[in-house]
Amino acid sequence: MDQITPADEARPPVRNTPVISVRGLSKTYDGGFEALKKIDLDIRQGEIFALLGPNGAGKTTLISIICGIVTPTAGEITAAGHNIVSDYRAARYKIALVPQELATDAFESVWATVSFSRGLYGRPPDPALIEQILRDLSLWDKRKEKIMNLSGGMKRRVMIAKALAHEPDILFLDEPTAGVDVELRRDMWALVRGLRERGVTIILTTHYIEEAEEMADRIGVINNGELIIVEDKATLIKKLGKKQLTLNLQEPLEAIPTELSEWSLALKAGGAELEYTFDVNDEHTGVPSLLRRMSDIGIGFKDLNTRQSSLEEIFVSLVRRPQ
Repeated sequence: MDQITPADEARPPVRNTPVISVRGLSKTYDGGFEALKKIDLDIRQGEIFALLGPNGAGKTTLISIICGIVTPTAGEITAAGHNIVSDYRAARYKIALVPQELATDAFESVWATVSFSRGLYGRPPDPALIEQILRDLSLWDKRKEKIMNLSGGMKRRVMIAKALAHEPDILFLDEPTAGVDVELRRDMWALVRGLRERGVTIILTTHYIEEAEEMADRIGVINNGELIIVEDKATLIKKLGKKQLTLNLQEPLEAIPTELSEWSLALKAGGAELEYTFDVNDEHTGVPSLLRRMSDIGIGFKDLNTRQSSLEEIFVSLVRRPQ
C-alpha cells in the first residue's frame, strides 16, 4: 500500500468555514432504489454536526460516500479543500471513520492494531500519542490484550482509537454509542469535546437524540434520502418548538368550558391539570388572556409551569411530515 504524505500539517485556525462541501449529491443503487436525492450540505470546521434520521433514511450512505467507501451517482464533494474523487488520497488523509460494524484484527494486540493504523497513513511512530489516546478511551490497561479477548464495548473503544491514530481533521462517528455501556458513552463524549476544542470537525449519526441535543452545534435531519432541514440546534428548537403551559387546578374539571374554546387546551391528570400548547414565536401567545378568562369564569389554579418542546419531539414531527 502506498503511503500518503500530508501536504500541510497545520490545522486551519478559522472556524465557521466549510471543511466539507456537498453539492448535488445523489445515489441510486442497481434496481432503481434512490438512496440520496440531490443533497447540498456544508459542514463547518471545528463543529459537531449531528445527522439524524430513521433507519434507512440515508445517513450511512451519505457518510460512506464522503469517506470514499461508496461511489456517488452524481454530485461533487470536497473535504478539507480536496475533491474526494480526483484527489482521493489527500482527502482520505484528512478523514477518519468509526463505522457501526466492529472490524478489528482479532489476533492483534490493542497497541499493535492502533499503532499499525497510524502507520497506514504514513505517520511516523508516536508512542506518546498512542498512549494518550488509549488512556483517554480507558484502554491503557488493555494495551497488551488481543482484540479477540475484549468485550464488545472495549472493541468499540479500539475502533475509535484506530480512527484517531493518524490525527484526522474530520472524524465521522456512525452510531458510535449504539449498544455500548454508559461508561464508554461518557468517555467518548468527553473525548469528542476535547477534539472539537482542538479544531477537529465531528460528524455523528445517532439514534440517541438526547445526545445530539447535548453535544451538537448544528443538526441535520434526513428522511427518505432527502435532507429536510439543517439548522443550528438552538435555532431549530426555537423555530420549530412549541411551549406547553400546565396549570394545576384548584378543583378538577370534567370538561373544558366553552368559554375557553378559542385556546388549544387539553385536560390532563383526571381533570386536575389544564394544558395549553402555543407557538413560542407568536407575538401574542394568548397566555395572559387565557389566565384572565379563567379568572372571569371562576377557574382557579394552584401552580403553573412551562415546558419547551424537546429535540426528539421536533424530530418526530419533521419525519412524519408528508414528503
